[in-house]
Amino acid sequence: MNANPNKIALNIDGDTKVSIKGFIAPIEHTQSNHHVAFEWDELVNLRVAVPEKAYSASVFRAFLPDGSVSVGDLWQIEEMGALELLRQLHPKPNLDMRDYGDPGLWACLRAYTDEFADIVIRIHTEFKLGDGWFTPSQFTGHLVINRSEETVAFFQMRVPEGPVNFEVGWEDEDSWCDSNWIADTGFCAQMELRAGNEDVLQNITTRASNSTVITQEEAERALNCQFYKSEQINWVPMEAALELAQAQQKPIHAISIDGPLADETC
Repeated sequence: MNANPNKIALNIDGDTKVSIKGFIAPIEHTQSNHHVAFEWDELVNLRVAVPEKAYSASVFRAFLPDGSVSVGDLWQIEEMGALELLRQLHPKPNLDMRDYGDPGLWACLRAYTDEFADIVIRIHTEFKLGDGWFTPSQFTGHLVINRSEETVAFFQMRVPEGPVNFEVGWEDEDSWCDSNWIADTGFCAQMELRAGNEDVLQNITTRASNSTVITQEEAERALNCQFYKSEQINWVPMEAALELAQAQQKPIHAISIDGPLADETC
């Protein structure tokens, strides 16, 4: 029995099996049309490596905390378990981001009931494509555990929808640029691993008490803050900033950026 009633321990029976389906939709758009035929074959032909695969449930222990946790608590995901799953999408995932991005694998307990627990995850990775790299904006999703049976009730790890949700870069010997490095961004409608029934998420949110649930938005913001210091800023809309500047008699320091601050697409 937990000393703190608001803390729970999570476990998964490693003897059970989980069948996961993998999906990668054809690239729909890139800024410079590098996804079309004769531009970059590896990007044109990007498809899921293994459409369906059965795993020992023990692989999902990589997503669990070492000890008891409360709602809103964060912990790091173990790399080897995450890599094993990512290889179902593509055989060459890379988690260190080659010092070009913000690496990390984090999880957050979003909600629980007597029957289920919902863990929200966020993983940054990239895939080696021939002479280049494919970098999703992020992988996010859920691991839902049936607490009494210690089984995986639902699992999802996906790249969120666009309008831009990946970056690519590769070397081109014919490039006019001295570095021979070409970069582009684009949109892929689906890059996902999935198992189980998503309806269980609504069941958890409806039945959890106020002390055993936070919103999806709160969990995502907590995870964002583990990757980017910019997420710790109390951002306000421009209209509100103008009102505050006038009320406080302070200047506005404006910065123009050409990409998102909270993912890896730029």
